[in-house]
Amino acid sequence: MKLIAFDADDTLWANEPNYIDVKLKLCEMLSHHIDEETLSQRFYDAQIRNLAVFGYGAKSFMLSMIETAIELTDGAITGSEIQQIIDTGRKLLDFPVDVLDGVGEVLETLSKNFDLMVLSKGDLFDQESKIARSGLGHYFKHVEIVSEKNEQTYQRILHKYKVQPADFLMIGNSLKSDVLPVVHIGGRAIHIPFATTWAHEMVTDEQLTGKSFTTLGSVRELLELLENVKKTA
Repeated sequence: MKLIAFDADDTLWANEPNYIDVKLKLCEMLSHHIDEETLSQRFYDAQIRNLAVFGYGAKSFMLSMIETAIELTDGAITGSEIQQIIDTGRKLLDFPVDVLDGVGEVLETLSKNFDLMVLSKGDLFDQESKIARSGLGHYFKHVEIVSEKNEQTYQRILHKYKVQPADFLMIGNSLKSDVLPVVHIGGRAIHIPFATTWAHEMVTDEQLTGKSFTTLGSVRELLELLENVKKTA
Protein backbone atom coordinates (compact mmCIF):
# COMPACT_ATOMS: atom_id res chain seq x y z
CA MET A 1 0.00 0.00 0.00
CA LYS A 2 1.33 3.40 -0.97
CA LEU A 3 -1.34 5.48 0.74
CA ILE A 4 -3.64 4.88 3.71
CA ALA A 5 -6.44 7.39 4.19
CA PHE A 6 -8.56 7.87 7.29
CA ASP A 7 -11.96 9.48 7.50
CA ALA A 8 -12.09 12.03 10.33
CA ASP A 9 -15.51 12.41 11.96
CA ASP A 10 -16.57 9.31 13.92
CA THR A 11 -13.46 7.46 12.74
CA LEU A 12 -10.69 9.42 14.46
CA TRP A 13 -12.91 11.26 16.93
CA ALA A 14 -16.54 11.35 18.05
CA ASN A 15 -18.68 13.78 16.07
CA GLU A 16 -22.24 12.58 15.52
CA PRO A 17 -23.14 12.61 19.26
CA ASN A 18 -22.53 16.37 19.32
CA TYR A 19 -24.95 16.88 16.43
CA ILE A 20 -27.54 14.65 18.05
CA ASP A 21 -27.24 16.69 21.24
CA VAL A 22 -27.78 19.98 19.39
CA LYS A 23 -30.75 18.54 17.52
CA LEU A 24 -32.34 17.48 20.82
CA LYS A 25 -31.88 21.02 22.13
CA LEU A 26 -33.62 22.31 18.99
CA CYS A 27 -36.56 19.98 19.72
CA GLU A 28 -36.73 21.32 23.27
CA MET A 29 -36.68 24.92 22.09
CA LEU A 30 -39.50 24.34 19.63
CA SER A 31 -41.55 21.87 21.68
CA HIS A 32 -44.26 24.49 22.25
CA HIS A 33 -44.57 24.95 18.46
CA ILE A 34 -44.38 21.41 17.04
CA ASP A 35 -44.05 17.76 18.09
CA GLU A 36 -40.61 16.13 18.02
CA GLU A 37 -41.38 13.54 15.33
CA THR A 38 -42.59 16.14 12.84
CA LEU A 39 -39.69 18.45 13.62
CA SER A 40 -37.13 15.65 13.20
CA GLN A 41 -38.46 14.70 9.77
CA ARG A 42 -38.74 18.28 8.52
CA PHE A 43 -35.27 19.09 9.83
CA TYR A 44 -33.81 16.06 8.05
CA ASP A 45 -35.57 17.11 4.84
CA ALA A 46 -34.07 20.58 5.17
CA GLN A 47 -30.59 19.16 5.72
CA ILE A 48 -30.76 16.99 2.60
CA ARG A 49 -32.24 19.82 0.56
CA ASN A 50 -29.46 22.17 1.65
CA LEU A 51 -26.53 19.84 1.02
CA ALA A 52 -26.30 20.97 -2.60
CA VAL A 53 -26.16 24.61 -1.48
CA PHE A 54 -24.33 24.66 1.85
CA GLY A 55 -22.58 21.29 1.87
CA TYR A 56 -21.81 19.31 5.03
CA GLY A 57 -20.77 20.58 8.43
CA ALA A 58 -21.78 22.71 11.38
CA LYS A 59 -22.65 25.86 9.44
CA SER A 60 -24.99 24.00 7.10
CA PHE A 61 -26.52 22.28 10.13
CA MET A 62 -27.17 25.63 11.82
CA LEU A 63 -28.75 27.17 8.71
CA SER A 64 -31.02 24.13 8.34
CA MET A 65 -32.09 24.50 11.99
CA ILE A 66 -33.04 28.14 11.45
CA GLU A 67 -34.86 27.39 8.20
CA THR A 68 -36.80 24.53 9.82
CA ALA A 69 -37.78 26.68 12.79
CA ILE A 70 -39.08 29.45 10.54
CA GLU A 71 -41.04 27.01 8.35
CA LEU A 72 -42.62 25.04 11.17
CA THR A 73 -43.74 28.13 13.07
CA ASP A 74 -45.02 29.89 9.93
CA GLY A 75 -42.59 32.68 10.67
CA ALA A 76 -43.83 33.14 14.23
CA ILE A 77 -40.48 32.25 15.81
CA THR A 78 -38.96 35.27 17.55
CA GLY A 79 -35.59 36.85 17.01
CA SER A 80 -34.50 35.81 20.48
CA GLU A 81 -35.41 32.18 19.72
CA ILE A 82 -33.39 32.30 16.49
CA GLN A 83 -30.47 33.73 18.43
CA GLN A 84 -30.82 30.84 20.89
CA ILE A 85 -30.65 28.38 17.99
CA ILE A 86 -27.52 30.10 16.66
CA ASP A 87 -25.86 30.07 20.08
CA THR A 88 -26.63 26.38 20.49
CA GLY A 89 -25.42 25.48 17.01
CA ARG A 90 -22.23 27.51 17.41
CA LYS A 91 -21.07 24.98 19.99
CA LEU A 92 -20.54 22.56 17.10
CA LEU A 93 -17.64 24.72 15.94
CA ASP A 94 -15.58 24.49 19.10
CA PHE A 95 -16.56 21.38 21.05
CA PRO A 96 -13.68 19.45 22.67
CA VAL A 97 -12.43 16.86 20.20
CA ASP A 98 -12.81 13.42 21.79
CA VAL A 99 -10.24 11.21 20.05
CA LEU A 100 -11.46 7.62 19.95
CA ASP A 101 -9.72 4.93 21.95
CA GLY A 102 -6.61 3.52 20.28
CA VAL A 103 -6.47 6.05 17.45
CA GLY A 104 -3.30 7.80 18.60
CA GLU A 105 -1.45 4.52 19.11
CA VAL A 106 -2.48 3.18 15.70
CA LEU A 107 -1.57 6.36 13.84
CA GLU A 108 1.81 6.57 15.55
CA THR A 109 2.64 3.02 14.49
CA LEU A 110 1.35 3.29 10.94
CA SER A 111 2.96 6.68 10.27
CA LYS A 112 6.39 5.08 10.64
CA ASN A 113 5.80 2.80 7.66
CA PHE A 114 3.09 4.38 5.49
CA ASP A 115 2.06 7.71 4.04
CA LEU A 116 -1.12 8.63 5.91
CA MET A 117 -3.88 10.98 4.81
CA VAL A 118 -6.91 12.56 6.45
CA LEU A 119 -9.68 12.44 3.86
CA SER A 120 -12.81 14.11 5.16
CA LYS A 121 -15.82 15.86 3.73
CA GLY A 122 -17.31 19.04 5.13
CA ASP A 123 -16.56 22.68 5.72
CA LEU A 124 -12.85 23.46 5.28
CA PHE A 125 -12.54 25.75 8.32
CA ASP A 126 -14.52 23.39 10.55
CA GLN A 127 -12.56 20.29 9.57
CA GLU A 128 -9.16 21.97 9.77
CA SER A 129 -10.07 23.26 13.22
CA LYS A 130 -11.01 19.77 14.44
CA ILE A 131 -7.80 18.29 13.07
CA ALA A 132 -5.80 20.95 14.92
CA ARG A 133 -7.77 20.48 18.16
CA SER A 134 -7.39 16.69 17.98
CA GLY A 135 -3.61 16.84 18.24
CA LEU A 136 -3.33 14.17 15.52
CA GLY A 137 -2.29 16.34 12.59
CA HIS A 138 1.42 15.53 12.78
CA TYR A 139 0.74 11.89 11.92
CA PHE A 140 -0.61 12.75 8.47
CA LYS A 141 1.48 13.55 5.43
CA HIS A 142 -1.58 14.72 3.49
CA VAL A 143 -4.91 16.37 4.34
CA GLU A 144 -7.79 16.48 1.86
CA ILE A 145 -11.09 18.17 2.74
CA VAL A 146 -13.70 17.54 0.04
CA SER A 147 -17.31 18.54 -0.54
CA GLU A 148 -18.42 14.97 -1.27
CA LYS A 149 -16.93 11.49 -1.20
CA ASN A 150 -17.84 9.68 -4.39
CA GLU A 151 -16.00 7.74 -7.08
CA GLN A 152 -15.02 10.90 -8.96
CA THR A 153 -13.52 12.44 -5.82
CA TYR A 154 -11.43 9.38 -5.00
CA GLN A 155 -10.24 9.07 -8.61
CA ARG A 156 -9.21 12.73 -8.60
CA ILE A 157 -7.27 12.36 -5.37
CA LEU A 158 -5.49 9.20 -6.48
CA HIS A 159 -4.54 10.89 -9.75
CA LYS A 160 -3.22 13.90 -7.80
CA TYR A 161 -0.94 11.73 -5.67
CA LYS A 162 -0.07 9.32 -8.50
CA VAL A 163 -1.42 6.29 -6.63
CA GLN A 164 -3.15 3.34 -8.28
CA PRO A 165 -6.47 2.20 -6.73
CA ALA A 166 -4.98 -1.18 -5.80
CA ASP A 167 -2.31 0.62 -3.73
CA PHE A 168 -4.87 2.70 -1.81
CA LEU A 169 -6.63 1.85 1.46
CA MET A 170 -9.52 3.90 2.88
CA ILE A 171 -10.61 3.51 6.50
CA GLY A 172 -13.84 4.98 7.83
CA ASN A 173 -17.18 4.55 9.56
CA SER A 174 -19.45 5.25 6.59
CA LEU A 175 -20.25 2.49 4.12
CA LYS A 176 -21.73 5.07 1.76
CA SER A 177 -18.82 7.51 1.78
CA ASP A 178 -15.74 5.59 2.89
CA VAL A 179 -16.26 2.08 1.56
CA LEU A 180 -18.48 1.64 -1.50
CA PRO A 181 -16.98 4.38 -3.73
CA VAL A 182 -13.46 3.08 -3.03
CA VAL A 183 -14.42 -0.52 -3.76
CA HIS A 184 -16.13 0.57 -6.98
CA ILE A 185 -12.92 2.09 -8.35
CA GLY A 186 -10.78 -0.93 -7.40
CA GLY A 187 -9.37 0.32 -4.12
CA ARG A 188 -9.41 -1.34 -0.72
CA ALA A 189 -11.56 -0.26 2.21
CA ILE A 190 -11.97 -1.05 5.89
CA HIS A 191 -15.21 -0.28 7.66
CA ILE A 192 -15.04 0.57 11.37
CA PRO A 193 -18.64 1.23 12.48
CA PHE A 194 -19.39 3.99 14.97
CA ALA A 195 -22.09 3.76 17.62
CA THR A 196 -24.40 6.13 15.74
CA THR A 197 -24.73 6.87 12.03
CA TRP A 198 -26.55 9.73 10.34
CA ALA A 199 -29.50 8.46 8.29
CA HIS A 200 -28.07 10.05 5.13
CA GLU A 201 -25.05 7.72 5.36
CA MET A 202 -27.11 4.52 5.51
CA VAL A 203 -27.02 1.99 2.68
CA THR A 204 -29.19 -0.99 1.78
CA ASP A 205 -28.19 -4.65 1.88
CA GLU A 206 -28.58 -4.74 -1.89
CA GLN A 207 -25.91 -2.05 -2.28
CA LEU A 208 -23.47 -4.21 -0.32
CA THR A 209 -24.12 -7.43 -2.24
CA GLY A 210 -20.96 -8.70 -3.89
CA LYS A 211 -18.78 -5.91 -2.47
CA SER A 212 -15.49 -6.97 -0.91
CA PHE A 213 -14.29 -5.04 2.12
CA THR A 214 -13.26 -5.67 5.72
CA THR A 215 -15.19 -4.71 8.85
CA LEU A 216 -13.41 -4.26 12.17
CA GLY A 217 -14.82 -3.81 15.65
CA SER A 218 -12.37 -1.06 16.55
CA VAL A 219 -9.40 0.82 15.18
CA ARG A 220 -7.12 -1.20 17.50
CA GLU A 221 -7.75 -4.27 15.33
CA LEU A 222 -6.21 -2.49 12.36
CA LEU A 223 -2.57 -3.10 13.34
CA GLU A 224 -3.09 -6.86 13.71
CA LEU A 225 -4.95 -7.03 10.41
CA LEU A 226 -2.24 -5.20 8.47
CA GLU A 227 0.46 -7.29 10.12
CA ASN A 228 -1.31 -10.50 9.05
CA VAL A 229 -1.65 -9.17 5.52
CA LYS A 230 2.07 -8.39 5.49
CA LYS A 231 2.93 -11.93 6.62
CA THR A 232 0.82 -13.56 3.91
CA ALA A 233 1.96 -11.21 1.12
